[in-house]
Amino acid sequence: MQVTVLPSKARGQISAPPSKSMAHRLLISAGLATGTSQIFGISRCEDVLATVDCLRALGADCRVNGDCVTVTGMDASTAQPKVPLVCRESGSTLRFMIPIALLSGEKVTLQGAPSLLARPMGVYETLCREQGLAFSQEKAGITVKGPLTGGIYTLPGNVSSQFISGMLFALPLCGEDSEIRLTPPVESRSYVDLTLSALRAFGIVAEWRDDTTLSVPGGQTYLPQNITVEGDYSNAAFLDALGLLGGNVRVDGLLENSLQGDRVYKKHFAALQSGHPTISLADCPDLGPILFSLAAALNGAVFTDTQRLRIKESDRVACMKEELEKFGARLLIGDNTVTVEKTPLHAPTQPLYGHNDHRIVMSMAVLATRFGGTILGAEAVAKSFPDFFDRLQMLDVRVQIENDR
Repeated sequence: MQVTVLPSKARGQISAPPSKSMAHRLLISAGLATGTSQIFGISRCEDVLATVDCLRALGADCRVNGDCVTVTGMDASTAQPKVPLVCRESGSTLRFMIPIALLSGEKVTLQGAPSLLARPMGVYETLCREQGLAFSQEKAGITVKGPLTGGIYTLPGNVSSQFISGMLFALPLCGEDSEIRLTPPVESRSYVDLTLSALRAFGIVAEWRDDTTLSVPGGQTYLPQNITVEGDYSNAAFLDALGLLGGNVRVDGLLENSLQGDRVYKKHFAALQSGHPTISLADCPDLGPILFSLAAALNGAVFTDTQRLRIKESDRVACMKEELEKFGARLLIGDNTVTVEKTPLHAPTQPLYGHNDHRIVMSMAVLATRFGGTILGAEAVAKSFPDFFDRLQMLDVRVQIENDR
């Protein structure tokens, strides 16, 4: 899909899309519950649908009706999926599902896009080797075989929190009590807290014992719930950013006391408007692309803790440098830093490319509201925000869409 965004001043009030992060967590908790739950406010984005597909493959009954998914849970300890768990391009789905697949003694294969399977899985490979569990990874997918048992697990704290969350979903169903010990530094703690909040909502006890240790009692049961997904700060940031580029946009539907780590975007936006800040992305890597774009359009900035951006849907450091330079921006790349210099920008000199990465596409689209631009591969927004361009049009942004034939 090719999208051309013409210079526009966005204006209006719009609701934040539902949180993809919480949707995953609530759906999985419902899939593990004994009984039937209803999860309201579900976005039918590719990543969330991947989680629904995997739950169905494990034996949960998931019925989608509009923005509501009715889930009758399954017993993961006796699951015998007859088809692979297809995770599409969703890193959250894959990393959350592996420990759940390990609960049974059956071989379970998880598949996904080549770009997904290329992302690091060494944490689980090491864990399985240490516990005597089967883990094999090939081009066709990852095959694991349990059963996972409770105990003491040591995980690195500076890799994706999705590994920690995956274990938090599975360990309460083991017969034994467990501890997850994290080697410091612990990054993306807020995402672990999101998982803990979802577990609490479904009657599961798991908590921080100290800054690096999680306590997880065994022998627990997930209880069915009817619950609504909160608004998403990660994707709301793209809509709110329009206001920093000459627009007048109000985004509602966000919980002020949300545990989402990306709620810090408002603080970072203010810093970018007022000067040339230094911003750490350790706890908010998904904000990297839109913060880079705004820094280029405003006063520049220095970003630290950027290494994890290289192992997302794309190498977001290299790809954002490539695309922003088409606007005349200058980015200096260090081992774990990105410096966006303050330079005059202009309309892009050539078409922009989405790199099959939803956050790069949306960042380019936001910047293009000031300078204009054509984005190739814009269909990548379906991964997390399928109606993104519709919402831009609702805010009076001039958008021309050409679908591939």
